[in-house]
Amino acid sequence: MAQRCDWLISNLRLATLTEGGTPYGEVAQGALALCGERILYAGPQSDLPDLAAAQHLDGGGRWATPGLVDCHTHLVFGGSRAGEFEQRLLGASYEDIARAGGGILSTVQATRAASEEALFESARSRLQRLVHEGVTTVEIKSGYGLTLADELKMLRVARRLGEALPVTVRTTFLGAHALPPEFAQADDYIDTLCQQWLPAVAEAGLADAVDVFCEGVGFTPGQCERVFQAASALGLPIKAHAEQLSDLKGARLAARYRALSADHLEYLAADDVAALAEAGTVAVILPGAFYYLREQQLPPLDALRQAGVPLAVATDLNPGTSPMASLLTAMNQACVLFRLSPEEALRGATHNAARALGLADRGQLVAGQRADILLWDIDTPAALSYALNCHRPTARFVGGDYYDAE
Repeated sequence: MAQRCDWLISNLRLATLTEGGTPYGEVAQGALALCGERILYAGPQSDLPDLAAAQHLDGGGRWATPGLVDCHTHLVFGGSRAGEFEQRLLGASYEDIARAGGGILSTVQATRAASEEALFESARSRLQRLVHEGVTTVEIKSGYGLTLADELKMLRVARRLGEALPVTVRTTFLGAHALPPEFAQADDYIDTLCQQWLPAVAEAGLADAVDVFCEGVGFTPGQCERVFQAASALGLPIKAHAEQLSDLKGARLAARYRALSADHLEYLAADDVAALAEAGTVAVILPGAFYYLREQQLPPLDALRQAGVPLAVATDLNPGTSPMASLLTAMNQACVLFRLSPEEALRGATHNAARALGLADRGQLVAGQRADILLWDIDTPAALSYALNCHRPTARFVGGDYYDAE
């Protein structure tokens, strides 16, 4: 008797992104069967089991890939920092701007002043651009409120975005992003964050993880460790902005706490790579910030590869250092600036990005995975990293639900 399924998609070229076989895990003449939110079958069309499909789609020889995962964004914020972009081009450094009261704190002021509805509408517009490009899972951080009420406001907006658009939203509490103007001492602020804010965020169920900015213009490793301890006590996974502007050993610290990811890593010492590998921590590279800040220091990519540390790619969409709502552009930048291969970039924006969010149920086209699937009218998956602003999915499945090209 034929097994029932909701969708049968035939006549495809599959980029399954499974390991150890053909490049991209290619299945040249493939098919997909979907049942509810999951992939029932992914493989050669000739090996399809006996299925009774409620709906059938001819893929027309198109490529199918997993849905894209943007695992590091700050897309909920108020205001604009185009003026600071101009200042940097005229010679000011990121640190100069931050110490003069600009940078993150200027966005904090604008975010605090914005209503929840205004933040939702502006963020929705940015997220819609990612969705149209094929993003089916996105991480959104807080960190521009820096009061408990405003951090909760940001996290509520992020949750609402996941209800309003066909995309999974994972939220991250980034209270340790900058020192609020109300606090004279960073240690006092970290005490308040750990003792009062984190428990309130956890009780509200608004955060899936906790992040820190471990940097000279952010917080010291000792202060970040206190946040890690408090988050771990509440059962919240951790992430870290680490080694973006200097080597403070933030990544090594994050690895001690089995962080989901350590992000940026331009100044990561090669000797610290082994700690990430042992912890299973994903290295998230953020070429948008590297590009906008005109950085020169590259992460130790060869050492990360040799140690088997998974490499993820994300937009770092934010108003100051990566105002870029395009994960495909980040993939191109990862190839051009960081010398990733197009296959590494695609894996980095799918399977490895999902791992950076603690999501083991997506990022590959295999049976049992979540049915987040994109169809592309391209000759090769390398085209997704090669061509800027040239490709959009011709069709999307998000959790098994079908969306035609928009």
